[in-house]
Amino acid sequence: MTRIVTRPVPTRAALMLEQSGVHPLLARLYAARGIKEKSELATRLDALLPPNQLKGAEEAATLLADAIAAQRRILIVADYDCDGATACAVGLRALKAFGATVDSLVPNRFDTGYGLSPEVVRLAAPRRPDLIVTVDNGIASVDGVAEAKRRGIATLITDHHLPGPALPAADVIVNPNQPGCAFPSKALAGVGVMFYVMLALRAELRKRGAFADRKEPNLAELLDLVALGTVADVVPLDRNNRILVGQGLARMREGRLQAGVKALFAVAGRDPARAATFDLGFAIGPRINAAGRLADMSLGIEALTTDDPARALNIAQQLDAINRERRAIEADMREAAGILLDGLDADHRASLVLFDPDWHQGVIGILAGRVKEQLHRPTFAFARGNAGELKGSGRSIPGLHLRDALDLVAKQRPSLLKRFGGHAAAAGLTIAEDDLAEFESIFEAVARMLIGPDELTRTLATDGALEAGYRGIDTARLLAGEIWGQGFPAPLFADVFEVEQQRLLKDKHLKLTLRQGGARFDAVRFNCAEPAPARIEAAYKLDINDWNGLSSVQLLIEHFAPAV
Repeated sequence: MTRIVTRPVPTRAALMLEQSGVHPLLARLYAARGIKEKSELATRLDALLPPNQLKGAEEAATLLADAIAAQRRILIVADYDCDGATACAVGLRALKAFGATVDSLVPNRFDTGYGLSPEVVRLAAPRRPDLIVTVDNGIASVDGVAEAKRRGIATLITDHHLPGPALPAADVIVNPNQPGCAFPSKALAGVGVMFYVMLALRAELRKRGAFADRKEPNLAELLDLVALGTVADVVPLDRNNRILVGQGLARMREGRLQAGVKALFAVAGRDPARAATFDLGFAIGPRINAAGRLADMSLGIEALTTDDPARALNIAQQLDAINRERRAIEADMREAAGILLDGLDADHRASLVLFDPDWHQGVIGILAGRVKEQLHRPTFAFARGNAGELKGSGRSIPGLHLRDALDLVAKQRPSLLKRFGGHAAAAGLTIAEDDLAEFESIFEAVARMLIGPDELTRTLATDGALEAGYRGIDTARLLAGEIWGQGFPAPLFADVFEVEQQRLLKDKHLKLTLRQGGARFDAVRFNCAEPAPARIEAAYKLDINDWNGLSSVQLLIEHFAPAV
């Protein structure tokens, strides 16, 4: 069951925004998202929070500047998703511009698992690094940092994940979520943290006179990468992140983007001149993520660091092919999951735990997300890992902090979880295959304890009715040009329509012609074969449909129900 509600709009805030020059529709939408003054919408770089407020950033800058001055070897250890790849690319590009001797290493998710493990340090050792810098990982790498220290390798941890009960004994840690960090934005992605460290490093090098006889590197040239990783990692778009994303999108629209990002736009059939957060989250990001899911993320990192357009296009085509393979694997896994779900009474459960011995380890996170969206239950999907082990990836609903829930599971049965970590909305873990049933039982009990009955009903927050005069191409373009994302959702409207025509596309997408009064609208609901009743209440977004050189508006329906 889905409940449609309307976001409250503070009338005074909406009026003040409109009086300050904000478009009337945007004023209403922004007020409903907590914006009170036009200044909060500014995306100027000088409005960014300063790096010196981020705990450890200045110490990291000193450590890196000393390493550059002494010509020490720096090795970046990256995570294998889009956030990790963009963070690694930002580090490689900036450090090379600063004169560092730097290389990168991406752990293989199937062999060494997540983070700076002792195995990863042993893999890194033949490269003889003097300093290991983690990006988008490391805050839980207690044993890995200890192994590096044993080998005489210094460590700098840059991460944004929640820390565990003990911090690694690294030389420096930069993480807005570490204890004692007063940085106002806790929502920085891994790439955002690395960008901030590079800003602090440039300031330190400037103090040391490093740019007295050469041009100072312009770190703004990396903002397309920062925007991409931030959106792809689905972190909340608070004001600071909206500045980073807004600046990155502006550069993309002006044609100032990395060769690899431009090539990825091309293979995805998207126009960077009209770049939006949707493109980054649903077209570009998944193609980079596919490399880490099915192959080796070093391919994605090369795409983001090469300046050769021909090489960039070649890699982008490879990533596109890998992504098509990922989609085919996902389709098979969803079919298998459907069979498993048929045997479960999801309506009377607070959580779902799914496993199939044939599932692909790199795609279980996507599968968990699909099931969570479909059934509105926190979901873990498991695949076989190392001998006798299962690796799980989970996605949660509002009301259940997934990592905290796993922490409670671990407290109830300390030996059950071999490894775990993550966020409120997403987490990963490793268990023994023989312990799957016990994990399912304990996780269900924890979920029932933490989730209220009302939170098990999906609530679709909308912006209410959209005036008929705004349901046109100009409004669709206006909305597409703004910055929307996690925690700052894209506008979703709710209205009642008469259904004049409907048909299935490719046996799975519902194409409709809707009428309201004398106006007709094209509409589509993806992945829905259920026929619509004659009169519906629909929750929808405005979308631009480009076909044969013509642009028209269509309604993207997220949910419909019979109108009362």
